[in-house]
Amino acid sequence: MARKQLMIDTSWQAYANCLGVDPDLFFPERGASTREAKEVCRGCVVKDDCLEYALASGEKFGIWGGMSERERRRIRRQRAQERALRATALAGETA
Repeated sequence: MARKQLMIDTSWQAYANCLGVDPDLFFPERGASTREAKEVCRGCVVKDDCLEYALASGEKFGIWGGMSERERRRIRRQRAQERALRATALAGETA
């Protein structure tokens, strides 16, 4: 059975501040500073698109949208909790 591929719009990448920057900057060694990469992201006009791309595609490494994997995990957990609360509230309304 073939895996269903997730189609994600990446046209925003053409406007990213990191275009042309060494990708190694965004994938620092464990324990290394992420400050320089986050500085590139700071004023980027597509930072939110980049972050949403990383969240939707499950990027496990690197700085995306100005956030590390740890920060993205926190967002995923928070969103999952919010979805669960909404589902619980909806279930209570229909009962």
